[in-house]
Amino acid sequence: MSRIALVDDDRNILTSVSMTLEAEGFEVETYNDGQSALDAFNRRMPDMAVLDIKMPRMDGMDLLQRLRQKTSMPIIFLTSKDDEIDEVLGLRMGADDYVKKPFSQRLLVERIRALLRRQEAIATGEAPVTEENKIMERGSLRMDPLRHAVAWKGRDVSLTVTEFLLLQALAQRPGFVKSRDQLMDVAYDDQVYVDDRTIDSHIKRLRKKMRSVDEEFSAIETLYGIGYRYNEE
Repeated sequence: MSRIALVDDDRNILTSVSMTLEAEGFEVETYNDGQSALDAFNRRMPDMAVLDIKMPRMDGMDLLQRLRQKTSMPIIFLTSKDDEIDEVLGLRMGADDYVKKPFSQRLLVERIRALLRRQEAIATGEAPVTEENKIMERGSLRMDPLRHAVAWKGRDVSLTVTEFLLLQALAQRPGFVKSRDQLMDVAYDDQVYVDDRTIDSHIKRLRKKMRSVDEEFSAIETLYGIGYRYNEE
């Protein structure tokens, strides 16, 4: 049973969403501010977190930043209807997805399940070795899907589930262009709609992480109006 942490200062959302998730078979923990959630996570990390952005004591952005220093677990942001800047910033800071308020609880459940399926597929090591999950080496890049491990020039890089899947999709065929639509299909289920900005934000975050271990990293090329390409050394 996956443990989902809900962090929101709106008690109505905490109550209604937790009831829905529990009915879907999840174990749910609720917190009404970021600091309380962080204190609990330091004792025991959940399998996934759903965070509101605007909260007392510690907001969602600050909590996300602190969590990304220690975990790559899937994180979904809940954003207000018009907070486009917050959505982009959250994705660049390492959130895997976002859902706008007011939201369909069914949509939230589907996005949670999609991310957990991907997390399990690349992290448990229980899947048989296939072309998709065997260790891949492309020049200075080494990816081990079954261990969710990435190294660049021998230095480990910690990626979220979505970042890992996007890098894997690009690196599998160096020199070939992947459109944003193709990358959306890799990172999200068919029933989950995301826009181009979401993919672009994940790619920017991915590049930033790779450049944290190598300032000259340039293997991911942007082809404006077309998509992205991985160029092997």
